[in-house]
Amino acid sequence: MTRPVPPIAFGSAGPGGSAGGSGDGAPVRSRLGAARVDVPDALVDRLRDACASVSVEPGELAEASRDWWPLAMIWALDYEVAMLAQVVARPSSAAEVAAVLRACHDARVPVTAAAGRSGVCGASVPVHGGVVLDLCGLTGIVDVDDTSMVLDVLPGTFGNELEETLRSEHGATLGHWPQSIDLSTVGGWLACRGAGQLSTRYGKIEDMVLGLDVALADGRVIRTGGAPRAAVGPDLTQLFVGSEGTLGVITGARLRLHPTPVAEHRAAFGFDTFEEGLDACRRMLRRGATPAALRLYDATEADRSYQTGDRHVLLVLDEGDRELVDATFGVVLEEALDGAAETLDTDLVAQWLAHRNDVSALAALIERGYVVDTMEIAARWSALPAIYATARAALAAVDHTLVASAHQSHAYPDGACLYFTFAGQPPAAEREAYYRAAWDAGTHAVLAHGGALSHHHGIGLNRARFVRAALGSAFDVLAAVKAALDPHGVLNPGKLGLPDPFGEPGWPA
Repeated sequence: MTRPVPPIAFGSAGPGGSAGGSGDGAPVRSRLGAARVDVPDALVDRLRDACASVSVEPGELAEASRDWWPLAMIWALDYEVAMLAQVVARPSSAAEVAAVLRACHDARVPVTAAAGRSGVCGASVPVHGGVVLDLCGLTGIVDVDDTSMVLDVLPGTFGNELEETLRSEHGATLGHWPQSIDLSTVGGWLACRGAGQLSTRYGKIEDMVLGLDVALADGRVIRTGGAPRAAVGPDLTQLFVGSEGTLGVITGARLRLHPTPVAEHRAAFGFDTFEEGLDACRRMLRRGATPAALRLYDATEADRSYQTGDRHVLLVLDEGDRELVDATFGVVLEEALDGAAETLDTDLVAQWLAHRNDVSALAALIERGYVVDTMEIAARWSALPAIYATARAALAAVDHTLVASAHQSHAYPDGACLYFTFAGQPPAAEREAYYRAAWDAGTHAVLAHGGALSHHHGIGLNRARFVRAALGSAFDVLAAVKAALDPHGVLNPGKLGLPDPFGEPGWPA
């Protein structure tokens, strides 16, 4: 199954370029200055022998070469993608995935794994062209172990279809509800270490995964994990979670399930300051309360979405076993009121639920000339107030910024995710420069105060230039693992800031 992404049609700002094709037949060109690696005819023939479907049709190449990266959506207005792939291969089995990888490995041609392409950091754009490996054909539930509450599922399975089937046929839920659930796949969640909106209750995807099937660059297929807990050396499953297709391609996963929730509780509170709201959330988690969602909006975002004036608004949603939900709500109410919170109408939670997966506003703003993006990070509770203040100030100080705001989107006993939003309206010729400047300013402020580079969107191409600073000396360990598992560097080159045998990616290093 495939999904159309993103929602901006090529060419809203006029034609140009060559090599690819847009939906209206106009040519699409590559934006980046990276070296392009062509796919020789002999490799195309080998791919067709190995794979159920192989396409070189220009329109398909153009669509397969982009995702929801907001900057790439701006480029699409000018009939551009980051780099055009030369071939799209669509395997229907793990064996076909392995055969495609083996062929590209032997030919020294880059191959970029993709599926729903809902990522917002350019993780699935083919920086050097080559082959895009579309995994949407590997779809469906393989098995549900109801006794152990373990799901065996294929990576191309879309989130909404998975959750509907689990609930209707198995009385179960994965509990993973990213905003992109209609557009994203299991493999994408795992590859980018994703989080759902209810992660405070259910955890992030790395907390849900028990084991993986992975095809390596040379075509070998390995199986990791499987037991609830094990002490058999390092956890190899987690090596591939978050690796964004640079170390191997996920072809199957075993994930933890939960019974379908039977009870729910909602609450909404207003605080005088964002810091007071953060501290109330911290105290709730400290006492062991883990409501499914704790979403704290600063006054700017709260008023924009809920018309709540100068109040910093906390929305709380919990679900699960009735006794656990009731106990959790008791802690939530006590800590919120002890923090001098004002009780607000729970209809605010209903408003969030009704619109939480609506992503249409991004395309509308971009087509009107705005540059908009979100920057989600994670940090300890002790660091969050300073990060909130300094990152917002840094973003606001960039020329042409109109607004810089934030909300806390996911919370845990040791810290939380802050989700920053910035929007600017620079002159058309300065859109890309403004975008880079905003990301530089916000990211440096976060890293300077001990925050993590990403919480759940991953790294891709956009954040690659910050990875070495974020990991420090541990970056060399990651690079050594890459060299061992992918000695020819063909798996998703240009991403995670890793050494690239095909040259610079044509994006800030």
